[in-house]
Amino acid sequence: MRKMVAVAGSFVGVWIGLISVAAAAEAWKPADGPLKTRWTKDVSPTNALPDYPRPQMVRKEWQNLNGLWQFAAAQADEEPPFGKDLKEQILVPYPVESALSGLMRHESRMWYRRTFEVPADWNGRHILLHFDAIDWEATVYLNGKKLATHRGGYDAFGFDVTGFLKPDGPQELIVGVFDPTDGKDAKGDPEAGNQPRGKQVLKPGGIMYTPTSGIWQTVWMEPVNPAFIEGLHIVPDVDGGKVQITVDAQNAGRGAQVSADASFSATDDGNATAFSGSSSGPAGKPLGIAIPNAQLWSPDHPSLYSLHVKLTSKGKVTDEVDAYFAMRKISLGKDEGGITRMMLNNKFVFQVGPLDQGFWPDGIYTAPTDAALKFDIEAEKKLGFNMVRKHVKVEPERWYYWADKLGLLVWQDMPAGDNRTPQAIEQFGHELDRMIAGRANHPCIIMWVVFNEGWGEKQADVAGFVDRVRKLDPTRLVDNASGWTDQRVGDVIDMHHYPDPAMPKPEENRAAVLGEFGGLGLPIDGHMWKQTTKNWGYRKIDNQEHLTDAYVKMLARAWGLKDKGLSACVYTQTTDVETESNGLLTYDREVFKVDPDRANVADSGQLREEMKVLLPTSQQEPQTWRYTLDAPPDGWAKASFDDAAWKEAPGGFGTEKTPGAVVRTNWDTHEIWIRRHFTLPAGDFSHAELLLHHDDDAEVYLNGALATKQPAYIAEYQEFPIAAEAKQTLKEGDNVIAIHCHQNTGGQYIDAGIVEVTEVKR
Repeated sequence: MRKMVAVAGSFVGVWIGLISVAAAAEAWKPADGPLKTRWTKDVSPTNALPDYPRPQMVRKEWQNLNGLWQFAAAQADEEPPFGKDLKEQILVPYPVESALSGLMRHESRMWYRRTFEVPADWNGRHILLHFDAIDWEATVYLNGKKLATHRGGYDAFGFDVTGFLKPDGPQELIVGVFDPTDGKDAKGDPEAGNQPRGKQVLKPGGIMYTPTSGIWQTVWMEPVNPAFIEGLHIVPDVDGGKVQITVDAQNAGRGAQVSADASFSATDDGNATAFSGSSSGPAGKPLGIAIPNAQLWSPDHPSLYSLHVKLTSKGKVTDEVDAYFAMRKISLGKDEGGITRMMLNNKFVFQVGPLDQGFWPDGIYTAPTDAALKFDIEAEKKLGFNMVRKHVKVEPERWYYWADKLGLLVWQDMPAGDNRTPQAIEQFGHELDRMIAGRANHPCIIMWVVFNEGWGEKQADVAGFVDRVRKLDPTRLVDNASGWTDQRVGDVIDMHHYPDPAMPKPEENRAAVLGEFGGLGLPIDGHMWKQTTKNWGYRKIDNQEHLTDAYVKMLARAWGLKDKGLSACVYTQTTDVETESNGLLTYDREVFKVDPDRANVADSGQLREEMKVLLPTSQQEPQTWRYTLDAPPDGWAKASFDDAAWKEAPGGFGTEKTPGAVVRTNWDTHEIWIRRHFTLPAGDFSHAELLLHHDDDAEVYLNGALATKQPAYIAEYQEFPIAAEAKQTLKEGDNVIAIHCHQNTGGQYIDAGIVEVTEVKR
């Protein structure tokens, strides 16, 4: 629900120097950013996100205030620039750091200024001014008077500005913004940088990204009568076969009545389905509408009911809004095997989806267009996902509208903050409340995620926050913390495990979920934020075919955990983000890095994996290798090389406490060379892969041909493709595997085997 901030006072007239809007629009262009999207060209001062921003409570009359605003950097305690033209211009609602703003730089303090006129046919009505999101602290002035200050970077707020408007002519709107991001430029202020901000930092790198400062969602206004509908609270009751609607009204007075009319129509397989029902009663009190034979909402059938609500005050209809809802239930329950599961409409549905961070190379937090916003959800559906985890960001309402309409379950994260002080913890709770209130009517959202991993210096009172969320919204599940720091409260036990899937043990009252895994990395030339070797993923892959192969196997393995008690899994991630190259799509959304058809088959659970061991590793049983710690002569990897002088010992080789290692022979020097003869039966080895655990750099040869070269280290046994030339050397009878491993720092370990992995349709 949106917050209308109470204001009081009167307007003052000011002279406003007007710039030529047409000339400014003609001069505007996006900044020259590192990477564009196909939608960049569709953005201009005349069509900056022109779509109706509040699809769950629609009025016919409204005016969009997006477009070119005047802009200036500001200083602390600076007076507002009343009646003064600012030297720069910015395209609202794109954040100042984005290319689409036209500026593409960071400011911690800034002024926005524009004029607007109220349509003549709105005279005599109340005017509501809406800001859908400003990061982070915004002070709003209209015609020289301060309306209020709002803190919170992700929630909508607004004002009834009727008493602040001049009778006619231009109205001057000024917004002052303070956004310390992670606080490194706000010296001496203990609160700066504590606020919820997700992954925004002043010095981006790794898993942290470019900040979003200032106005980053739509600014708009609408006319209403003195008595108007401020908000709706919609709660479906699948078990009871009804929907409950509460209408919050402003200035309606005693005796105000509301009516709600629900309807549904669809044609499925040639069969038409239709429904209509209604209810009426006092404003502010729950209304119930019976929904017999409800069309249940799910990712496969995202059925939405239309809703029309009227407010009657003193015998007259004073307001009407259109909305929608879905008959959908999310709960915990036991499956036929007695395992605690996440249930959708009282049935267990295995949830598979990506981590979705909602960043854009041209708009940062703000998608360039509504079509771009919709594209991400369509792409996730195309890949076969039925769920998405919206990671430490709250999206504009239109994103959730598309998830509602297209059918995608959403785990909604609370954006992380540092929580270093009591004031910061209080602010975190306030913004958590606002997130839930603002997005609670969207059926796609099925779980609130309070914390992520161990982020922030203090995860204060986790149990208290979980209880707080449950009281605010008892209809959804609550995840106390996704990964790392489980406090044994909430509805799920959530593990993070990279890169391969794993699972926690289901509990009596909590379902087991895998909140993050995967992260297979592949940079695509021409589609990266920066063309640099610093692009990274949790495991590097060398081409798109190998990426698809590895991804399909990984998802087949994740589905294999379902029967062991896993209820859901979240793959990292939908798209590349800045220097992260572990997306299923490139950052500009131009390239599906995996084959979407093969990915769809795997994501929808149509595959299972079968593995045949051709050459066992030493993970389960010791295998004998020849080894040397002295650099051997050229040709040491060939099958014909005489290694009789080398030492003989069981694998694996390394040092104790190296993650994932099974050390049977100590190796603590900088380099080791190992060889092993093995016998293969007659057969087709086209599906052969290496099963390798290396720490650090490893080169693997088969019969003298390089099979793979893997840099750095991994913390467990993983499968790697075998180079075609090396695979062709595999033959019936005697073969040789030879490995050189180089130690850089930290732990060390080397062991390998060969497996044959095939994907079988379920």
